[in-house]
Amino acid sequence: MEQKYNPQLIEVNRQKKWDDTQVNATGFDTSKPKYYLLEMFPYPSGRIHMGHVRNYTIGDVVARFKRMKGFNVLHPMGWDAFGMPAENAAIKNNSHPQTWTDKNVAEMREQLKRMGFSYDWTREVNTSKPEYFKWEQEFFIRMWEKGLAYQKLSEVNWCNTCATVLANEQVVDAKCWRCDSPVILKPLKQWFFKITAYAEDLLKGIEELKDGWPDRVLTMQREWIGKSTGAEIDFTLEGTKEKVTIFTTRPDTLFGVTFMSIAPQSPLVEKLIEGKPQADSVRAFVDKVNKAEKTEDKFAEKEKEGVFTGAFAINPVNNRRVPIYVANFVLMGYGTGAVMAVPAHDQRDFEFARKYDLPINVVIEPKGQHLDGKAMKAAYTEEGNLANSGQFTGMKNEVAKHAIVDFLERKKLGRKSVNYKLRDWGISRQRYWGTPIPIIHCEACGMVPVPESDLPVKLPFDVSFTGVEGSPLSRHEAFVNVNCPTCGNKARRETDTMDTFMESSWYFLRYTDPNATTEPFSPEKAAYWLPIDQYIGGIEHAVLHLLYSRFFTRVLSDLGYLKLSEPFEKLLTQGMVIKDGAKMSKSKGNVVDPNHIIEQYGADTARLFMLFASPPERDLDWSDAGVEGSYRFLNRVWNLAYETVSNRWEGNQDHPELLYWVHKTIKKVTEDIGDEFHFNTAVSSIMELVNFLQKIAPQSGLSAAFKDALKTLVVLLFPFVPHMAEELAEIMGVGGDLATYPWPKYDEKALQVSNVTIVVQVNGKLRAQLNLPVDVSQDDAVKAAHDNEKSKPYLEGKQVVKTIFVKNKLLNFVVKDS
Repeated sequence: MEQKYNPQLIEVNRQKKWDDTQVNATGFDTSKPKYYLLEMFPYPSGRIHMGHVRNYTIGDVVARFKRMKGFNVLHPMGWDAFGMPAENAAIKNNSHPQTWTDKNVAEMREQLKRMGFSYDWTREVNTSKPEYFKWEQEFFIRMWEKGLAYQKLSEVNWCNTCATVLANEQVVDAKCWRCDSPVILKPLKQWFFKITAYAEDLLKGIEELKDGWPDRVLTMQREWIGKSTGAEIDFTLEGTKEKVTIFTTRPDTLFGVTFMSIAPQSPLVEKLIEGKPQADSVRAFVDKVNKAEKTEDKFAEKEKEGVFTGAFAINPVNNRRVPIYVANFVLMGYGTGAVMAVPAHDQRDFEFARKYDLPINVVIEPKGQHLDGKAMKAAYTEEGNLANSGQFTGMKNEVAKHAIVDFLERKKLGRKSVNYKLRDWGISRQRYWGTPIPIIHCEACGMVPVPESDLPVKLPFDVSFTGVEGSPLSRHEAFVNVNCPTCGNKARRETDTMDTFMESSWYFLRYTDPNATTEPFSPEKAAYWLPIDQYIGGIEHAVLHLLYSRFFTRVLSDLGYLKLSEPFEKLLTQGMVIKDGAKMSKSKGNVVDPNHIIEQYGADTARLFMLFASPPERDLDWSDAGVEGSYRFLNRVWNLAYETVSNRWEGNQDHPELLYWVHKTIKKVTEDIGDEFHFNTAVSSIMELVNFLQKIAPQSGLSAAFKDALKTLVVLLFPFVPHMAEELAEIMGVGGDLATYPWPKYDEKALQVSNVTIVVQVNGKLRAQLNLPVDVSQDDAVKAAHDNEKSKPYLEGKQVVKTIFVKNKLLNFVVKDS
């Protein structure tokens, strides 16, 4: 055994052995309980970062632990390989997205292997490969046949620089999240998935997840789906027979409507302003709003503004004329894009009414009080009794909600309704590097799916990347111009590609059977492995990726590919890596390169620091001193093993507390990994065991019990620092690969100790060690210290100023001469 710990040499050798033996490859073994452990797969940017290291180290500890506990563990890795960055890189570097992506995948694969992660690389998945996205295209066609995929004209966020559609979440301060260019609204034909058809099912499914998902994530999903129960009410446009339908959760306030607000993007706008003197001002206002940021949370922050259209609607319950305004706080995606405004009982409407000098009519009052709309300083939004509401006056407002809706239904003026904030998923992207949508447009036949025998529709390699004029596919004649599969006439291939969330919505299914060629995955294998027992990833994916994956799993189940509703049984959202008070990022200039840490300290040190510095769900503050401390600890373990293997200790006495410490540590580490993922406290307990072994080594290091304890220590370390642990295990003769070595079991009897060692200090200096009964009192410990031959001379004739007693561990006397 080498005297000096050499992590670089050890780690490379161990990794080669794991590769050669494929020790982490997983088979279909129904004789063992299965455990599917998955971390969210990365985008192949070319370099792993400390966020990757943390995420994947957390998962690796659990995967190794579960294997040792006898589970058949599936722990795969792959690449979320489509996306705009590859296309941007092709434009910038005069390269090709495929070449750029494949190069990055190769580099990142080696980096992940260098970290010692126990992935089954035989199951590697790359979403940009035809053998993967072929099945995605088949799913699309099946969804199109079922009416779950459709195309419609839609106002979209458009970035001229990137020449593509952006989701609301990709618009930051009215600019593109990638290139910082201004974003505009543009009407385009877009493809959508009908996720709204699953809104209620997705909402109910959240209840299944409450024991395994963080409350914060479940709340975010509930709010994103946004179920509202209320009523649809028809307002007639003055002077016409046409109606505007609004959705409201407050039908009890219907008699208090004094104006109506509509979204700037509503197709109703042009109809309302036609021939009116307000037309030009309305169009100018709409243009202004369309250039501003459009997400609902940003609307809440902005000043409420609007413009009168010149048109009026008629309130169906009291026939009052209410002016119609175009307002910047109304979202076209929510409800019908038109809302009734009740300024007396809605603060947003109140502010708007005050600004534009609109009436404020009180229709709900606290019991025994009268409210004056002209004198109100804010909207009254609490419960109360109806006022100025016709035959409903005096009724409690919660009762009136139902009574008014019943009245509207009888009069055919409205109806009960449930609304969701959730909108259908727009999947169209006007770019090259994505999965081609398998649809052909024929003038005679309309939209025709690509025949299954012609799948996959592959991306042509010979394209030019200019960064302008939309997708390169639209300019590639050989790709675009095809014959209609139905009639044989000339037709055009769809040139939009799919949103990359499509790939990440089912990749975990492909891992169960990654080499299948006649089906996307075997239903039998999917049934064996799913659901995923533990999913790990960042909180930033709490809504879209996780919601789309839940939706997609339901769709594929309904289409007959599998039988599953919820794909992820348990979810851990790990915290960020923070340095200098901010998340590590290139823009902040606070990035630490994992390769640098590996070169200087080794992968095991990086892993240990990530696990010890913070619980996984919390942010981790990067600390160079912490990294060095982890490295020093591993050197201490190595040195302890070296001294033991080299028989450099003096004594072979069995220490009475040794078994207690060993089994206490086994119990603590087992519970911390298996139950709560408290890796930091698990590592801490291992450090305490090392401290104890170092303390007793001079007297007990030659004993068989001591050597057995050291072997147990090495096994316990394996999930955390697998390279060093396996190296030491081989040197010490533990026997077999630690990857499949049984996890140690603790003995409850060994935990029932009668005595403990209490350290005696005088003015902070070690003077004696007392062997005393467990839970000995302070008074008895003090008496024993005064009677002990080693500590007695330091206490006799001294004035004890202070006594510090740590139960079962320490007794420290602060003394001065009398």
